[in-house]
Amino acid sequence: MESLTINGVSRPFAAEAMPATLAELLDELGVAATTVVAEVDGAIVAPERFGVTPLADGQSVELIKFMGGG
Repeated sequence: MESLTINGVSRPFAAEAMPATLAELLDELGVAATTVVAEVDGAIVAPERFGVTPLADGQSVELIKFMGGG
């Protein structure tokens, strides 16, 4: 079993179901890439790099969702 820490919560993945990239993780979570700022292990990832940013067991991912309002 592998895991990622997403917004401070450990989330397990079967080895064959572990998202390979940040874009795959967002797809699995149902989060549109255009609605979040993402950070992997403390480094902000530019949206155009989501598809090429690899993920590995034990990494920490922070997702900050844009919210409208006033």
